[in-house]
Amino acid sequence: MRFRSGTDIGLKRDENQDAVRCEYFGHNILAVVCDGMGGERSGKEASFLAIEEFFQRFSAGYSESLDPEGIRRLLVSSISAANSVIYTRARLDFSSFGMGTTCVAAFVTAKAAYIANVGDSRAYLITDSGLHRITTDHNVPALLYEQGKISEEEIETHPQKHMLVRAVGVEKTVQPDTFTLNYEDKISLLLCSDGLSGYCADDEIYEVIAANPLDDVAQALIDLALSKGGRDNITVAVISD
Repeated sequence: MRFRSGTDIGLKRDENQDAVRCEYFGHNILAVVCDGMGGERSGKEASFLAIEEFFQRFSAGYSESLDPEGIRRLLVSSISAANSVIYTRARLDFSSFGMGTTCVAAFVTAKAAYIANVGDSRAYLITDSGLHRITTDHNVPALLYEQGKISEEEIETHPQKHMLVRAVGVEKTVQPDTFTLNYEDKISLLLCSDGLSGYCADDEIYEVIAANPLDDVAQALIDLALSKGGRDNITVAVISD
């Protein structure tokens, strides 16, 4: 099992507020993508803090004897730890008020993938038939769709598409969504910020993944988003057997 990741400032932003980190835990892989938000440098600080705290908490709590529920709980507690650090920092420093970040994390083993997310950074399953989204966005149009107030077609063009209703560090507590994928043979996953998924169609993303070897795929996906105008920071992590 291998991974490749990358991040790019894009063509329109003054700084990169995304962050990505992937590490091996034995033969398993932990990958995390965060997309920070907040005024001035607060978004960059939030995504950095989230990843640092997440990995510190996960590393401290991980052992090879953890069962599936133990791994799921550790992902949740790692996001909660990041939430507490960012929430506290924002209240100690007025210039950081309102800082927060998305977070999508995947812990991938030989037989299962455990995923947790807050915000609109996404996890996708990559199969021979295409790209299949695992996570649900925590933004205004997704909430309105869930409430039956807009159609599925209206989600992508909604003017509040980038307005989050759930993020790491904004409230005192946060509740991540969690997912478990079990498999017999192999798995391939894509984690990304909305700098990719917000401007590129799923079938376009899949075509790039299918056309490139793993060593080149992260940069190829970044190049795809740049070709669409690069209007946001772009971050990806690909995990594949």
